[in-house]
Amino acid sequence: MLTRRRLLQRGLTTAAGLTLSKSVPAMQQAMASPAQVRSGVKLTRYVDPLPIPPVIRATDKPGEVIDIEMRQFQQKVHRDLPPTTVWGYNGTWPGPTIEAQSGEPLSINWISKLPTTHLLPIDHSIHGAEASLPAVRNVAHLHGACAMPDDDGYPEAWFTAQGEHGPHGAKFNPLPSSYPNCQPATTLWYHDHCLGITRLNVYAGLSGFYLIRDEAEKSFTLPQGDYEIPLMLQDRLFHHDGSLYYPKVVNGPKEHPIWIQEFYGDMNCVNGKVMPFLEVEPRKYRFRIVNASNSRFYHLRLFNSDATGKAIDDSFDVPAFQQIGTDGGFLPAPLELRYLLIAPAERFDIVIDFTGSEGKSFSLNNDAPAPYNMGGQYVPEDVMLFKVTKPLSGKDSSTLPEALLPFEPLNPTYTTRDRQLLVSEKERPSDGYVITGLLGNARWHEPITEDPKAGSTEIWSFINITADVHPLHVHLVQFQVLNRQTFDVQTYQQTGKLVFTGRPMAPESNERPAHKDTVKSYPGMVTRIIARFDLPHGAKVSPGDELLYVWHCHILEHEDNEMMRPYKVIV
Repeated sequence: MLTRRRLLQRGLTTAAGLTLSKSVPAMQQAMASPAQVRSGVKLTRYVDPLPIPPVIRATDKPGEVIDIEMRQFQQKVHRDLPPTTVWGYNGTWPGPTIEAQSGEPLSINWISKLPTTHLLPIDHSIHGAEASLPAVRNVAHLHGACAMPDDDGYPEAWFTAQGEHGPHGAKFNPLPSSYPNCQPATTLWYHDHCLGITRLNVYAGLSGFYLIRDEAEKSFTLPQGDYEIPLMLQDRLFHHDGSLYYPKVVNGPKEHPIWIQEFYGDMNCVNGKVMPFLEVEPRKYRFRIVNASNSRFYHLRLFNSDATGKAIDDSFDVPAFQQIGTDGGFLPAPLELRYLLIAPAERFDIVIDFTGSEGKSFSLNNDAPAPYNMGGQYVPEDVMLFKVTKPLSGKDSSTLPEALLPFEPLNPTYTTRDRQLLVSEKERPSDGYVITGLLGNARWHEPITEDPKAGSTEIWSFINITADVHPLHVHLVQFQVLNRQTFDVQTYQQTGKLVFTGRPMAPESNERPAHKDTVKSYPGMVTRIIARFDLPHGAKVSPGDELLYVWHCHILEHEDNEMMRPYKVIV
């Protein structure tokens, strides 16, 4: 019988919809990452119930400003660990789930009540994290939102509990932030976005769900109420005393003595709980999933299990994942999947039907190599357990529609600008240890090179010459994935010419067609997206205005170390 790990690995290509490249030069060097980090803490899986974040419904108090405080507090993450000191919005990790109505603006006061000392070690050699700056500073970003730049969470628009602010503090309003919600129903999420320390602030706990609802969603009879559940996936390391463990680099580059290339924990957390279980009824459930990990990709599958979560067999006789939505909202029709491959910052909206599974248990397991797709770091398999042990409270009247929402593709024309954007890394010559990453072959502070006009449509072609899969996120827009195409990396590095080695490949099954704000840029491939750079409805702008946004890798360790660039929208 195939082991669970072997079976999951066999499905990697199917889940992604393409075979991952192994032809990138210096691949073996790039795999020379630091040794696996394990905390030494051993915890029993599936002994704690899944927490459900509290909900703030903006529709309950239309027009009011919502206050959300960033605080330090203690939270019990596992039955057998002492309480863990974390940061969170309104005193929870994850923060409260905010529900907004499409077309109805919402204002939020993001208030810092955090201490002046950071929970985690700061590498002051990282640009934007200099020792001259306050150790604790924050700015919230609503990921996937169409918002004006003042409210987008620009990385240098940080502020502190003591009233200090970053270099853009005079231009960007720290309080309140206004969100137009001029988008269809979708799953967004909010998280900290401070330049140079995003990885630390998010790791400390600063993240939460933000759901936009609309009339089209109401017209469907999808599972709702107690049967619609958010799932925030994050990996962590814990000390025996329950405290968060974020490792420092060993034998790293002199340029960055503390920063690590990527973070990988040995425990999976869901909604701030280590390997929880969820008791469900034998009926349909809707799950809003976000991968909020610093660096870890998840390749997920359900297994028949006993009540303790031990896999019974490798059978596919388990409920399927019916994906109904992605980053930007509903798909045109449900997509049945047996695997979910989800990169950091991506969102999956899925329905699982437990009907007829009374008394059964299903473990949700991960087998994505870390780094994805090379491996070398520890892979925690156990994510969570579904136990079909609750009696049916009433007839399940929810349905899975055959069709959801029509999709309007963006079609390139001869006037559509195609920007070729390099995705690269600077490595230590001795062993290939990555020192920093770059987008467009430029650092954060260098002159802006991407300047689309408001309302224009552009193609951005990401040319990935690294050995990593980079989840690239573009602020402001929801884009569409056009295709991916392999190319000769060595020729490109030597001559700057793109020589393609294969035909364009269609997007992955859940990317076609779909509205996305984060895309997997695979090594040795050109990944093409198309976006229309529309501003929020009713935006108050003048001709000649230059509106500042960013695009970046959403592996947070990469983002913090130069793999983020500003861009401007020209009115």
